[in-house]
Amino acid sequence: MKSIIYIILLGGFLFSCNTTKPIKQGSNLEETAIAQNDTVTISNPDLEYEILIIEPGYNLWLETRAKPEGYYEQSYLESRNNLYVASWNNRVMQPLQYPSGLYESRIFYDRAIDYGYDVNYKLYNYFIYFQLTYKQQLTSFIPRI
Repeated sequence: MKSIIYIILLGGFLFSCNTTKPIKQGSNLEETAIAQNDTVTISNPDLEYEILIIEPGYNLWLETRAKPEGYYEQSYLESRNNLYVASWNNRVMQPLQYPSGLYESRIFYDRAIDYGYDVNYKLYNYFIYFQLTYKQQLTSFIPRI
């Protein structure tokens, strides 16, 4: 009887010592695709600037929930972006007062430069996305979609 128990235990032990299963290559490709999807790059070689937004979910949010391009006038977007950038940069300079990790780097936005509609549209919508996602209010304006 004891030998049958030992054989069962030995069989269980050998079964549990199975070789490791290979990692799916597709999962790495999916992660790369998701990371690329969550990266929005806006650049203009004439003005020598580039905006790089790496935020999980922003690109999907921009395509599905944001107001369509052309909904706002460029002057409206520029005025709001001026306020949002000023508030953002103020919070970057005060890391002890605001949540760490949210405001890591300054945004260099010069109101004298015409960045065009595309840049202002995507930057404005990033600020809206940021405020709604992280429950932050950058200005007295309540963020809405």
